Amino acid sequence: MEELQTSLEVRGLSVSNAPDKGRSLITTKELYPGEVIISQEPYVCVPNNTLTEPRCDGCFSKRNLKKCSACQIVWYCGSTCQKLEWKLHRLECLALAKLDKERRMSVTPTIRMMVKLYLKRKLQNEKVISTTAMDNYELVKELVSHMSDIDEKQLVLYAQMANLVNLILQSPDIDIKEIAENFSKFSCNAHSICDSELRPQGTGLYPVVSIINHSCLPNAVLVFEGRLAVVRAVQRIPKDAEVLISYVDTAESTMNRQKTLKEQYFFTCTCPRCIKVGQYDDIKESAILEGYRCRDKACSGFLLRESDDKGFVCQQCGLIRNKEDIRRIVSDIKALSDKALKSTSSSNPQEALILYKNIEKLQKELCHRFSVSLMRTWEKLLEILMQLEEWKEALKFCRLTIPVYERVYPGFHPLLGLQYYSCGKLEWLLGETEESIKSLTKAVEILQITHGTNTPFMKELLMKLEEAHAEASYKHSSMEE
Repeated sequence: MEELQTSLEVRGLSVSNAPDKGRSLITTKELYPGEVIISQEPYVCVPNNTLTEPRCDGCFSKRNLKKCSACQIVWYCGSTCQKLEWKLHRLECLALAKLDKERRMSVTPTIRMMVKLYLKRKLQNEKVISTTAMDNYELVKELVSHMSDIDEKQLVLYAQMANLVNLILQSPDIDIKEIAENFSKFSCNAHSICDSELRPQGTGLYPVVSIINHSCLPNAVLVFEGRLAVVRAVQRIPKDAEVLISYVDTAESTMNRQKTLKEQYFFTCTCPRCIKVGQYDDIKESAILEGYRCRDKACSGFLLRESDDKGFVCQQCGLIRNKEDIRRIVSDIKALSDKALKSTSSSNPQEALILYKNIEKLQKELCHRFSVSLMRTWEKLLEILMQLEEWKEALKFCRLTIPVYERVYPGFHPLLGLQYYSCGKLEWLLGETEESIKSLTKAVEILQITHGTNTPFMKELLMKLEEAHAEASYKHSSMEE
Protein backbone atom coordinates (compact mmCIF):
# COMPACT_ATOMS: atom_id res chain seq x y z
CA MET A 1 0.00 0.00 0.00
CA GLU A 2 2.91 2.35 0.73
CA GLU A 3 4.27 1.88 -2.82
CA LEU A 4 0.82 2.57 -4.23
CA GLN A 5 0.45 5.76 -2.19
CA THR A 6 3.83 6.98 -3.48
CA SER A 7 2.81 6.20 -7.07
CA LEU A 8 -0.52 8.00 -6.65
CA GLU A 9 1.06 11.08 -5.06
CA VAL A 10 2.70 11.91 -8.41
CA ARG A 11 -0.78 11.89 -9.97
CA GLY A 12 -2.25 14.19 -7.31
CA LEU A 13 -4.13 11.36 -5.58
CA SER A 14 -4.13 9.37 -2.36
CA VAL A 15 -6.02 6.40 -0.92
CA SER A 16 -8.08 7.05 2.17
CA ASN A 17 -9.96 4.63 4.43
CA ALA A 18 -13.40 5.54 5.77
CA PRO A 19 -15.25 3.34 8.33
CA ASP A 20 -18.56 3.58 6.44
CA LYS A 21 -17.34 2.98 2.86
CA GLY A 22 -13.86 1.44 2.94
CA ARG A 23 -11.13 2.69 0.63
CA SER A 24 -11.61 5.87 -1.40
CA LEU A 25 -9.55 7.73 -3.99
CA ILE A 26 -8.97 11.32 -2.85
CA THR A 27 -7.52 14.26 -4.80
CA THR A 28 -4.46 16.09 -3.45
CA LYS A 29 -4.79 18.82 -6.10
CA GLU A 30 -7.58 20.51 -8.03
CA LEU A 31 -8.72 18.71 -11.19
CA TYR A 32 -10.56 20.12 -14.20
CA PRO A 33 -13.12 18.72 -16.71
CA GLY A 34 -11.46 16.46 -19.26
CA GLU A 35 -8.33 15.93 -17.14
CA VAL A 36 -7.10 12.33 -16.80
CA ILE A 37 -7.32 11.42 -13.13
CA ILE A 38 -5.83 7.94 -13.40
CA SER A 39 -5.25 5.27 -16.06
CA GLN A 40 -4.42 1.59 -15.58
CA GLU A 41 -3.76 -1.49 -17.69
CA PRO A 42 -5.70 -4.56 -16.51
CA TYR A 43 -4.05 -6.96 -14.11
CA VAL A 44 -5.79 -9.63 -16.19
CA CYS A 45 -8.46 -9.45 -18.88
CA VAL A 46 -10.31 -11.62 -21.38
CA PRO A 47 -12.37 -10.88 -24.50
CA ASN A 48 -16.10 -11.64 -24.57
CA ASN A 49 -15.69 -14.65 -26.85
CA THR A 50 -18.67 -16.61 -28.09
CA LEU A 51 -18.81 -19.60 -30.45
CA THR A 52 -20.13 -17.37 -33.24
CA GLU A 53 -18.15 -14.21 -32.47
CA PRO A 54 -14.57 -14.71 -31.23
CA ARG A 55 -12.19 -11.82 -30.47
CA CYS A 56 -8.44 -11.43 -30.39
CA ASP A 57 -7.00 -12.03 -26.91
CA GLY A 58 -4.64 -9.10 -27.28
CA CYS A 59 -6.68 -6.25 -28.79
CA PHE A 60 -10.26 -7.66 -28.83
CA SER A 61 -10.46 -7.24 -32.62
CA LYS A 62 -12.81 -9.50 -34.61
CA ARG A 63 -10.79 -9.33 -37.86
CA ASN A 64 -8.26 -11.76 -39.39
CA LEU A 65 -8.42 -14.14 -36.45
CA LYS A 66 -6.55 -17.41 -36.13
CA LYS A 67 -7.17 -19.92 -33.36
CA CYS A 68 -4.33 -21.14 -31.17
CA SER A 69 -3.65 -24.60 -32.63
CA ALA A 70 -2.71 -26.14 -29.27
CA CYS A 71 -5.46 -25.07 -26.82
CA GLN A 72 -8.17 -24.43 -29.47
CA ILE A 73 -9.69 -21.72 -27.25
CA VAL A 74 -7.70 -18.53 -27.70
CA TRP A 75 -7.69 -16.38 -30.86
CA TYR A 76 -5.19 -13.82 -32.16
CA CYS A 77 -5.36 -11.27 -34.98
CA GLY A 78 -1.63 -11.47 -35.68
CA SER A 79 1.87 -11.92 -34.34
CA THR A 80 1.95 -8.59 -32.45
CA CYS A 81 -0.90 -9.57 -30.13
CA GLN A 82 0.38 -13.14 -29.87
CA LYS A 83 3.79 -11.91 -28.72
CA LEU A 84 2.18 -9.46 -26.30
CA GLU A 85 0.32 -12.30 -24.58
CA TRP A 86 2.87 -15.08 -25.06
CA LYS A 87 4.51 -15.20 -21.61
CA LEU A 88 1.14 -15.71 -19.99
CA HIS A 89 -0.56 -17.74 -22.70
CA ARG A 90 2.35 -20.18 -22.95
CA LEU A 91 1.44 -21.51 -19.48
CA GLU A 92 -2.30 -21.14 -20.00
CA CYS A 93 -2.08 -23.01 -23.30
CA LEU A 94 -0.26 -25.96 -21.72
CA ALA A 95 -2.91 -26.16 -19.00
CA LEU A 96 -5.92 -25.88 -21.34
CA ALA A 97 -4.51 -28.32 -23.88
CA LYS A 98 -4.57 -31.09 -21.23
CA LEU A 99 -8.34 -30.84 -20.83
CA ASP A 100 -10.67 -33.15 -22.73
CA LYS A 101 -12.95 -31.59 -25.33
CA GLU A 102 -16.04 -31.53 -23.08
CA ARG A 103 -14.24 -29.76 -20.22
CA ARG A 104 -12.60 -27.34 -22.64
CA MET A 105 -16.08 -26.27 -23.82
CA SER A 106 -16.96 -25.32 -20.22
CA VAL A 107 -14.05 -22.86 -19.94
CA THR A 108 -15.94 -19.57 -19.91
CA PRO A 109 -14.25 -16.13 -20.15
CA THR A 110 -14.61 -15.79 -16.35
CA ILE A 111 -12.87 -19.15 -15.77
CA ARG A 112 -10.12 -18.09 -18.17
CA MET A 113 -9.66 -14.81 -16.36
CA MET A 114 -9.20 -16.63 -13.05
CA VAL A 115 -6.69 -19.05 -14.62
CA LYS A 116 -4.76 -16.07 -16.00
CA LEU A 117 -4.86 -14.36 -12.61
CA TYR A 118 -3.01 -17.22 -10.91
CA LEU A 119 -0.61 -17.73 -13.79
CA LYS A 120 0.29 -14.04 -13.75
CA ARG A 121 0.85 -14.20 -10.00
CA LYS A 122 3.17 -17.17 -10.54
CA LEU A 123 5.12 -15.39 -13.30
CA GLN A 124 5.44 -12.24 -11.20
CA ASN A 125 6.66 -14.26 -8.20
CA GLU A 126 9.26 -15.89 -10.46
CA LYS A 127 10.26 -12.43 -11.86
CA VAL A 128 9.34 -13.53 -15.41
CA ILE A 129 6.82 -10.68 -15.51
CA SER A 130 7.78 -7.51 -13.64
CA THR A 131 5.67 -6.01 -10.86
CA THR A 132 4.96 -2.32 -10.30
CA ALA A 133 3.17 -0.32 -7.63
CA MET A 134 0.02 -0.47 -9.77
CA ASP A 135 0.43 -3.99 -11.16
CA ASN A 136 0.86 -6.69 -8.51
CA TYR A 137 -1.19 -9.42 -6.85
CA GLU A 138 -1.17 -7.66 -3.47
CA LEU A 139 -3.60 -5.13 -4.94
CA VAL A 140 -5.96 -7.99 -5.84
CA LYS A 141 -5.74 -9.28 -2.27
CA GLU A 142 -6.86 -5.86 -1.01
CA LEU A 143 -10.13 -5.97 -3.00
CA VAL A 144 -13.35 -6.58 -1.06
CA SER A 145 -15.06 -9.91 -1.81
CA HIS A 146 -18.36 -9.61 0.14
CA MET A 147 -18.27 -13.37 0.72
CA SER A 148 -20.40 -13.00 3.88
CA ASP A 149 -23.15 -11.27 1.85
CA ILE A 150 -23.46 -13.97 -0.83
CA ASP A 151 -26.28 -16.52 -0.74
CA GLU A 152 -25.60 -20.25 -0.52
CA LYS A 153 -26.52 -20.96 -4.15
CA GLN A 154 -23.90 -18.46 -5.37
CA LEU A 155 -21.30 -19.85 -2.97
CA VAL A 156 -21.86 -23.35 -4.37
CA LEU A 157 -21.43 -22.01 -7.93
CA TYR A 158 -18.16 -20.27 -6.96
CA ALA A 159 -16.94 -23.50 -5.35
CA GLN A 160 -17.69 -25.47 -8.55
CA MET A 161 -15.90 -22.87 -10.66
CA ALA A 162 -12.95 -22.89 -8.24
CA ASN A 163 -12.68 -26.68 -8.59
CA LEU A 164 -12.52 -26.36 -12.39
CA VAL A 165 -9.78 -23.71 -12.11
CA ASN A 166 -7.88 -25.97 -9.73
CA LEU A 167 -8.25 -28.86 -12.17
CA ILE A 168 -6.88 -26.72 -15.02
CA LEU A 169 -3.92 -25.37 -13.06
CA GLN A 170 -3.09 -28.52 -11.07
CA SER A 171 -0.95 -26.56 -8.65
CA PRO A 172 -0.49 -27.60 -5.00
CA ASP A 173 0.12 -23.97 -4.00
CA ILE A 174 -3.43 -22.86 -4.80
CA ASP A 175 -6.17 -22.66 -2.18
CA ILE A 176 -9.66 -23.48 -3.54
CA LYS A 177 -11.30 -21.22 -0.96
CA GLU A 178 -9.13 -18.34 -2.15
CA ILE A 179 -10.15 -19.00 -5.77
CA ALA A 180 -13.84 -18.93 -4.77
CA GLU A 181 -13.26 -15.66 -2.92
CA ASN A 182 -11.54 -14.21 -5.97
CA PHE A 183 -14.56 -15.11 -8.10
CA SER A 184 -16.62 -13.05 -5.66
CA LYS A 185 -14.09 -10.22 -6.08
CA PHE A 186 -14.51 -10.44 -9.85
CA SER A 187 -18.28 -10.11 -9.46
CA CYS A 188 -18.12 -6.73 -7.70
CA ASN A 189 -14.76 -5.37 -8.92
CA ALA A 190 -14.20 -6.44 -12.54
CA HIS A 191 -15.07 -3.93 -15.25
CA SER A 192 -16.68 -4.45 -18.63
CA ILE A 193 -14.12 -3.24 -21.20
CA CYS A 194 -15.93 -1.21 -23.86
CA ASP A 195 -14.86 0.36 -27.12
CA SER A 196 -15.07 4.14 -27.67
CA GLU A 197 -18.79 3.83 -28.43
CA LEU A 198 -19.39 1.95 -25.15
CA ARG A 199 -19.99 -1.46 -26.77
CA PRO A 200 -18.74 -4.25 -24.45
CA GLN A 201 -15.73 -6.18 -25.77
CA GLY A 202 -14.24 -7.92 -22.77
CA THR A 203 -13.80 -8.01 -19.01
CA GLY A 204 -10.82 -6.85 -17.01
CA LEU A 205 -9.65 -6.51 -13.42
CA TYR A 206 -8.28 -3.06 -12.59
CA PRO A 207 -7.43 -3.15 -8.86
CA VAL A 208 -6.54 0.55 -8.50
CA VAL A 209 -9.52 1.80 -10.53
CA SER A 210 -11.68 -0.46 -8.32
CA ILE A 211 -10.78 1.72 -5.33
CA ILE A 212 -12.95 4.49 -6.82
CA ASN A 213 -16.37 4.55 -5.18
CA HIS A 214 -19.82 5.04 -6.69
CA SER A 215 -22.14 8.03 -6.89
CA CYS A 216 -25.33 8.50 -8.90
CA LEU A 217 -24.03 12.08 -9.39
CA PRO A 218 -20.42 11.22 -10.36
CA ASN A 219 -17.65 13.77 -10.87
CA ALA A 220 -15.66 11.42 -13.12
CA VAL A 221 -16.24 8.89 -15.89
CA LEU A 222 -14.48 5.63 -16.77
CA VAL A 223 -13.80 4.95 -20.46
CA PHE A 224 -11.39 2.60 -22.24
CA GLU A 225 -8.70 3.18 -24.80
CA GLY A 226 -8.16 -0.35 -26.04
CA ARG A 227 -7.61 -2.27 -22.80
CA LEU A 228 -6.39 0.79 -20.90
CA ALA A 229 -8.91 2.04 -18.31
CA VAL A 230 -8.95 5.85 -18.23
CA VAL A 231 -10.79 7.88 -15.58
CA ARG A 232 -11.44 11.52 -16.52
CA ALA A 233 -12.98 14.37 -14.55
CA VAL A 234 -16.33 15.56 -15.93
CA GLN A 235 -16.52 18.56 -13.62
CA ARG A 236 -14.14 20.62 -11.50
CA ILE A 237 -12.98 18.46 -8.57
CA PRO A 238 -11.47 20.48 -5.70
CA LYS A 239 -8.44 19.38 -3.68
CA ASP A 240 -9.21 16.84 -0.90
CA ALA A 241 -12.41 15.67 -2.65
CA GLU A 242 -13.33 12.06 -3.42
CA VAL A 243 -13.21 10.83 -7.02
CA LEU A 244 -16.54 9.18 -7.87
CA ILE A 245 -17.83 7.25 -10.88
CA SER A 246 -21.19 5.57 -11.46
CA TYR A 247 -21.43 1.77 -11.28
CA VAL A 248 -24.96 1.72 -12.73
CA ASP A 249 -27.05 3.43 -15.41
CA THR A 250 -27.96 6.78 -13.86
CA ALA A 251 -31.08 7.01 -16.07
CA GLU A 252 -32.89 4.57 -13.78
CA SER A 253 -35.12 5.62 -10.88
CA THR A 254 -33.66 5.81 -7.37
CA MET A 255 -35.43 2.60 -6.37
CA ASN A 256 -34.02 0.65 -9.33
CA ARG A 257 -30.51 2.08 -8.91
CA GLN A 258 -30.57 1.16 -5.22
CA LYS A 259 -31.82 -2.35 -6.02
CA THR A 260 -29.02 -2.96 -8.55
CA LEU A 261 -26.33 -1.57 -6.24
CA LYS A 262 -27.56 -3.71 -3.33
CA GLU A 263 -27.80 -6.91 -5.37
CA GLN A 264 -24.49 -6.61 -7.22
CA TYR A 265 -22.29 -4.44 -5.00
CA PHE A 266 -23.85 -4.98 -1.54
CA PHE A 267 -24.20 -1.37 -0.43
CA THR A 268 -26.82 1.33 -0.14
CA CYS A 269 -25.94 4.54 -1.96
CA THR A 270 -26.22 7.77 0.04
CA CYS A 271 -25.30 10.20 -2.75
CA PRO A 272 -27.23 13.52 -3.08
CA ARG A 273 -29.72 11.86 -5.47
CA CYS A 274 -30.35 8.80 -3.31
CA ILE A 275 -30.88 10.61 0.00
CA LYS A 276 -33.96 12.21 -1.58
CA VAL A 277 -35.70 8.82 -1.83
CA GLY A 278 -39.33 9.12 -0.74
CA GLN A 279 -39.33 12.91 -1.05
CA TYR A 280 -41.72 14.59 -3.51
CA ASP A 281 -39.02 15.39 -6.11
CA ASP A 282 -37.84 11.76 -6.12
CA ILE A 283 -41.40 10.40 -6.31
CA LYS A 284 -42.10 12.72 -9.24
CA GLU A 285 -38.86 11.67 -10.99
CA SER A 286 -39.67 7.96 -10.57
CA ALA A 287 -43.23 8.48 -11.82
CA ILE A 288 -41.92 10.19 -14.97
CA LEU A 289 -39.12 7.68 -15.63
CA GLU A 290 -41.08 4.50 -14.91
CA GLY A 291 -44.71 5.48 -14.43
CA TYR A 292 -47.66 6.36 -16.64
CA ARG A 293 -48.89 9.32 -18.70
CA CYS A 294 -52.11 11.29 -18.37
CA ARG A 295 -54.98 9.99 -20.54
CA ASP A 296 -55.33 13.55 -21.87
CA LYS A 297 -52.68 13.51 -24.59
CA ALA A 298 -52.32 17.29 -24.47
CA CYS A 299 -51.33 17.10 -20.77
CA SER A 300 -47.69 16.47 -19.76
CA GLY A 301 -48.50 15.61 -16.15
CA PHE A 302 -47.32 12.52 -14.30
CA LEU A 303 -49.52 10.00 -12.50
CA LEU A 304 -49.51 8.79 -8.89
CA ARG A 305 -51.57 5.97 -7.43
CA GLU A 306 -54.88 6.98 -5.80
CA SER A 307 -55.23 6.39 -2.07
CA ASP A 308 -57.99 3.78 -2.64
CA ASP A 309 -55.71 1.97 -5.16
CA LYS A 310 -58.40 1.96 -7.86
CA GLY A 311 -56.45 3.99 -10.38
CA PHE A 312 -53.85 6.68 -10.99
CA VAL A 313 -54.44 10.41 -10.80
CA CYS A 314 -52.67 13.04 -12.93
CA GLN A 315 -50.81 15.46 -10.69
CA GLN A 316 -51.25 18.28 -13.23
CA CYS A 317 -54.88 18.16 -14.39
CA GLY A 318 -56.48 15.75 -11.90
CA LEU A 319 -57.77 13.23 -14.47
CA ILE A 320 -57.97 9.64 -13.20
CA ARG A 321 -56.69 6.73 -15.26
CA ASN A 322 -58.31 3.36 -14.75
CA LYS A 323 -56.10 0.65 -13.25
CA GLU A 324 -57.55 -2.07 -15.48
CA ASP A 325 -56.85 0.04 -18.59
CA ILE A 326 -53.19 0.30 -17.57
CA ARG A 327 -52.99 -3.40 -16.72
CA ARG A 328 -54.34 -4.35 -20.18
CA ILE A 329 -51.76 -2.23 -22.04
CA VAL A 330 -48.92 -3.50 -19.81
CA SER A 331 -49.98 -7.10 -20.59
CA ASP A 332 -50.06 -6.39 -24.35
CA ILE A 333 -46.59 -4.78 -24.22
CA LYS A 334 -45.21 -7.78 -22.31
CA ALA A 335 -46.59 -10.25 -24.89
CA LEU A 336 -45.14 -8.23 -27.79
CA SER A 337 -41.79 -7.79 -26.01
CA ASP A 338 -41.41 -11.56 -25.62
CA LYS A 339 -42.04 -12.03 -29.35
CA ALA A 340 -39.68 -9.16 -30.27
CA LEU A 341 -36.90 -10.67 -28.19
CA LYS A 342 -37.26 -13.99 -30.03
CA SER A 343 -37.23 -12.23 -33.41
CA THR A 344 -34.08 -10.31 -32.49
CA SER A 345 -32.29 -13.43 -31.25
CA SER A 346 -33.31 -15.37 -34.38
CA SER A 347 -31.86 -12.60 -36.58
CA ASN A 348 -35.16 -11.59 -38.14
CA PRO A 349 -34.83 -7.77 -38.16
CA GLN A 350 -37.91 -7.09 -40.34
CA GLU A 351 -40.21 -8.97 -37.97
CA ALA A 352 -38.49 -7.40 -34.94
CA LEU A 353 -38.98 -3.94 -36.48
CA ILE A 354 -42.76 -4.46 -36.83
CA LEU A 355 -43.03 -5.78 -33.27
CA TYR A 356 -41.01 -2.94 -31.73
CA LYS A 357 -43.08 -0.37 -33.64
CA ASN A 358 -46.22 -1.94 -32.14
CA ILE A 359 -44.60 -1.83 -28.69
CA GLU A 360 -43.75 1.85 -29.23
CA LYS A 361 -47.36 2.61 -30.20
CA LEU A 362 -48.65 1.04 -26.97
CA GLN A 363 -45.93 2.67 -24.85
CA LYS A 364 -46.84 6.10 -26.23
CA GLU A 365 -50.39 5.45 -24.96
CA LEU A 366 -49.13 4.30 -21.57
CA CYS A 367 -45.84 6.02 -20.70
CA HIS A 368 -44.75 9.57 -20.00
CA ARG A 369 -42.78 11.08 -22.92
CA PHE A 370 -39.61 10.99 -20.78
CA SER A 371 -40.13 7.33 -19.87
CA VAL A 372 -37.00 5.17 -19.82
CA SER A 373 -38.97 2.22 -21.26
CA LEU A 374 -40.03 4.29 -24.26
CA MET A 375 -36.46 5.55 -24.67
CA ARG A 376 -35.15 1.95 -24.69
CA THR A 377 -37.68 1.04 -27.41
CA TRP A 378 -36.53 3.99 -29.54
CA GLU A 379 -32.93 2.84 -29.03
CA LYS A 380 -33.90 -0.66 -30.21
CA LEU A 381 -35.73 0.70 -33.25
CA LEU A 382 -32.69 2.86 -34.08
CA GLU A 383 -30.43 -0.20 -33.85
CA ILE A 384 -32.67 -2.32 -36.11
CA LEU A 385 -33.14 0.47 -38.68
CA MET A 386 -29.37 1.06 -38.82
CA GLN A 387 -28.93 -2.66 -39.44
CA LEU A 388 -31.50 -2.46 -42.27
CA GLU A 389 -29.84 0.73 -43.60
CA GLU A 390 -33.13 2.64 -43.30
CA TRP A 391 -31.24 5.86 -42.56
CA LYS A 392 -34.09 8.40 -42.71
CA GLU A 393 -36.30 6.55 -40.25
CA ALA A 394 -33.28 5.75 -38.07
CA LEU A 395 -32.60 9.50 -37.77
CA LYS A 396 -36.20 10.07 -36.66
CA PHE A 397 -35.79 7.73 -33.69
CA CYS A 398 -32.30 9.00 -32.91
CA ARG A 399 -33.70 12.52 -32.63
CA LEU A 400 -36.52 11.29 -30.38
CA THR A 401 -34.01 9.93 -27.86
CA ILE A 402 -31.99 13.16 -27.54
CA PRO A 403 -34.42 15.14 -25.28
CA VAL A 404 -34.74 12.10 -22.97
CA TYR A 405 -30.95 11.63 -22.86
CA GLU A 406 -30.56 15.32 -22.02
CA ARG A 407 -32.99 14.91 -19.15
CA VAL A 408 -31.77 11.64 -17.63
CA TYR A 409 -27.98 12.05 -18.06
CA PRO A 410 -25.62 14.75 -16.78
CA GLY A 411 -24.39 17.33 -19.31
CA PHE A 412 -21.04 15.60 -19.79
CA HIS A 413 -22.10 11.98 -20.13
CA PRO A 414 -20.53 9.81 -22.86
CA LEU A 415 -23.90 8.29 -23.85
CA LEU A 416 -25.33 11.75 -24.56
CA GLY A 417 -22.25 12.69 -26.60
CA LEU A 418 -22.40 9.43 -28.55
CA GLN A 419 -26.10 9.91 -29.33
CA TYR A 420 -25.34 13.35 -30.75
CA TYR A 421 -22.54 11.73 -32.77
CA SER A 422 -24.96 9.13 -34.21
CA CYS A 423 -27.43 11.90 -35.02
CA GLY A 424 -24.73 13.96 -36.76
CA LYS A 425 -23.52 11.04 -38.86
CA LEU A 426 -27.06 10.21 -40.03
CA GLU A 427 -27.81 13.87 -40.81
CA TRP A 428 -24.62 14.17 -42.85
CA LEU A 429 -25.40 10.94 -44.71
CA LEU A 430 -28.85 12.30 -45.58
CA GLY A 431 -27.47 15.63 -46.80
CA GLU A 432 -28.65 17.67 -43.80
CA THR A 433 -25.24 19.33 -43.46
CA GLU A 434 -26.21 22.30 -41.26
CA GLU A 435 -28.03 20.06 -38.78
CA SER A 436 -25.09 17.63 -38.88
CA ILE A 437 -22.69 20.43 -37.89
CA LYS A 438 -24.88 21.31 -34.88
CA SER A 439 -25.07 17.67 -33.72
CA LEU A 440 -21.38 16.92 -34.29
CA THR A 441 -20.40 20.14 -32.47
CA LYS A 442 -22.45 19.09 -29.43
CA ALA A 443 -20.88 15.61 -29.62
CA VAL A 444 -17.38 17.15 -29.63
CA GLU A 445 -18.22 19.43 -26.67
CA ILE A 446 -19.17 16.40 -24.56
CA LEU A 447 -16.82 13.68 -25.83
CA GLN A 448 -13.65 15.78 -25.67
CA ILE A 449 -14.30 15.88 -21.90
CA THR A 450 -15.11 12.16 -21.50
CA HIS A 451 -12.81 10.71 -24.19
CA GLY A 452 -9.99 13.29 -24.40
CA THR A 453 -8.86 14.82 -27.69
CA ASN A 454 -5.95 12.64 -28.85
CA THR A 455 -7.56 9.22 -29.25
CA PRO A 456 -8.19 7.79 -32.77
CA PHE A 457 -11.93 7.92 -32.04
CA MET A 458 -11.88 11.65 -31.24
CA LYS A 459 -9.60 12.45 -34.18
CA GLU A 460 -12.13 10.72 -36.45
CA LEU A 461 -15.00 12.71 -34.92
CA LEU A 462 -13.13 16.02 -35.28
CA MET A 463 -12.31 15.15 -38.90
CA LYS A 464 -16.01 14.47 -39.61
CA LEU A 465 -16.93 17.86 -38.15
CA GLU A 466 -14.23 19.54 -40.25
CA GLU A 467 -15.50 17.80 -43.39
CA ALA A 468 -19.09 18.82 -42.59
CA HIS A 469 -17.97 22.46 -42.25
CA ALA A 470 -16.12 22.21 -45.60
CA GLU A 471 -19.21 20.72 -47.26
CA ALA A 472 -21.42 23.48 -45.84
CA SER A 473 -19.00 26.15 -47.13
CA TYR A 474 -18.99 24.56 -50.58
CA LYS A 475 -22.82 24.47 -50.64
CA HIS A 476 -22.99 28.14 -49.61
CA SER A 477 -20.47 29.22 -52.27
CA SER A 478 -22.30 27.18 -54.93
CA MET A 479 -25.61 28.89 -54.04
CA GLU A 480 -23.99 32.34 -54.24
CA GLU A 481 -22.66 31.59 -57.73
